[in-house]
Amino acid sequence: MSKQTKYTLQEVTDARLEREWLDLPKRIYRGNRNWVCPLDPSIRAVFDPAKNDLFTGGEAIRWVLRDASGQVVGRIAAFYNREKAMLEAQPTGGCGFFECIDDQQAADVMFDAARMWLASRGMEAMDGPINFGNRDSWWGLLVEGHEFQPLYENPYNPPYYKDLFERYGFCNYFNQHTYIWRSGITENSNRIFDRAAHLHATPGYHVENIDMKNLEEAAENFRIVYNKAWALFSGVKPLGRDEAMRLMRMLRPIIDPRIVFFAYFNDEPIGFFIMVPDLNRLIGKFNGKFGWWQKLRLMWDLKVRRKCDRIFGIIFGIAPEFHGKGVESAIMVKCHEFLVMTKNEYKTMELAWIGDFNPVMNRMIETYVGATKHKMHTTYRYLFDRTKEFRRCPRLGVRRRE
Repeated sequence: MSKQTKYTLQEVTDARLEREWLDLPKRIYRGNRNWVCPLDPSIRAVFDPAKNDLFTGGEAIRWVLRDASGQVVGRIAAFYNREKAMLEAQPTGGCGFFECIDDQQAADVMFDAARMWLASRGMEAMDGPINFGNRDSWWGLLVEGHEFQPLYENPYNPPYYKDLFERYGFCNYFNQHTYIWRSGITENSNRIFDRAAHLHATPGYHVENIDMKNLEEAAENFRIVYNKAWALFSGVKPLGRDEAMRLMRMLRPIIDPRIVFFAYFNDEPIGFFIMVPDLNRLIGKFNGKFGWWQKLRLMWDLKVRRKCDRIFGIIFGIAPEFHGKGVESAIMVKCHEFLVMTKNEYKTMELAWIGDFNPVMNRMIETYVGATKHKMHTTYRYLFDRTKEFRRCPRLGVRRRE
């Protein structure tokens, strides 16, 4: 039976179709105790031009896939931002928010639609499954660690999705490792403390927690280091002042200043480690809803009852000119002092989104932090010209396309 007669693809154009698009995962993961239902407003914001700046110079489209009986059995989104697309070796768009029954034909119909839509807009490749937004959310396919609960806004999917992507022709562009560190472990490497002590022996270095009373300054310090540490990497745009401030304001309600660290040299920012409580420990009972009652309940559980026992690092950065000096060790010592030596509610820390294109960071996490690999996500790339040579993501530090 042909794709056309077995499955029907329908663009999401109204509230009813969007509801079906949002609700499909609840059927896919029914009975899975590890999956946590994402918050509807979080997903909707990705596809709202008023809330997502990538629509300036970009587009997005969503589809649901129906079987012969009319039941929704799949969903996908495709999107591109022309400025970001042109940072790659070939103009590259993306597909994401993919959900599907275990049927290759169903997956192929959706992949074909995303590919043809992107090609009609000048794209020559698509990455997936990714986010139409920042890399710290909804990025990559879970390929290892299905037995563990996902972190907040980190992808979770059945194991068979890997075969659906690879059989279509997607290739592994890079892997993203998640590490776990347990507060009960006391046999951390002494090297981290020795390196930190050596750094502090040089006048001018210090590590401090974020100052919540001066969020504008914190946003600017973050922007300065981020643009030095990450903006030369392929596919990453420099961060503007307004964007950095919006990020801080977005995080402000959930920030625990005890677990956000900035490093300085002569009072100039040179590094940061931003961790947040993992909201997935608290929001599962909301079933995707996030109205005023759910917001009050979340703040009560988070700030008053302190029921969140897991934190995760959303981003770590050191200015390149300070690599190898022990700045990362000084930050981790401050983190260790809080998690191990101070009575607190946190039992585990997960360090997410450590790309295999960043071997230095992977070695640092394993050697100096004493964390172990816990989960792995893969970002795939599909080249539309199937005769073109596929190349994996360059290692961190390789300049992006001019």
